[in-house]
Amino acid sequence: MSTGSFPQGAGLGLRRALLPELLAMEAGAVDFLECTPDNWINVGGRYGDDLARLAERFPLACHGLSLSLGGPSPLDIGLLRDIRQFLDRHAVAFFSEHLSYCSDDGQLYDLLPLPFTDEAVHHVAARIRQAQDVLGRRIAVENISYYAAPYQALREVDFLRAVLDEADCDLLLDVNNLYVNSINHSYDASEYLAALPAGRVVYLHVAGHYDEAPDLKIDTHGATVKGDVWSLLEQAYQRFGARPTLLERDFNFPPLAELLGEVEQIRARQQAATACPEVRRA
Repeated sequence: MSTGSFPQGAGLGLRRALLPELLAMEAGAVDFLECTPDNWINVGGRYGDDLARLAERFPLACHGLSLSLGGPSPLDIGLLRDIRQFLDRHAVAFFSEHLSYCSDDGQLYDLLPLPFTDEAVHHVAARIRQAQDVLGRRIAVENISYYAAPYQALREVDFLRAVLDEADCDLLLDVNNLYVNSINHSYDASEYLAALPAGRVVYLHVAGHYDEAPDLKIDTHGATVKGDVWSLLEQAYQRFGARPTLLERDFNFPPLAELLGEVEQIRARQQAATACPEVRRA
């Protein structure tokens, strides 16, 4: 199996609404693009051609939506095999999914949180290992945003650490999700960062959110990144190094130049972190 290189630098999400602008984008405008294989498997015609053209010009990272790693139903092996073929075809070296569930006898069309219990750790870790075996790759799981918390025998960060250890997988740290959760569930985001195993944090997301109230933030991916999230990203770089980072934007798209301006803000923070490394490796 031949794969491309692991993504580096700062990237942007590949969304169909942005295709004309992305195709016209200058080389080097972003370091990589991230797409969701679930939305592109078996897509041909103009869209398929556009994806192939972009994959030739920019490295691709892939981020899944539909595996339901924490769900009660058996994993969709057919989907996993389709994803593997997609990753192989486009020489994708990085694949991630959400630490959540999204299906039970059909898609639920939301990313729902798992109970933070030892039983849930064993359940989801076994499914992550199975997914890695079918995909033929090590994968990363993403910390999700959530609002109604299920039963919590463990702290969120301790649950996450236990899953990473038992599954022997990596972490996609969504900095905006961490910020949103820290406000909504009243915990310290800096302490959360300090508790994460640095060696497993391989990739980051940043995005915008909506301020419903001082104590309620809604993860939307439909706005610019806010100052508190930029500050938390800087803390993450100090803790883990300048890991590859994606700007997520799913709707309410501004002109591409504005999105690329946010990508440049990521790059500037990565460069600053690289110039003054104070990275803790524990």
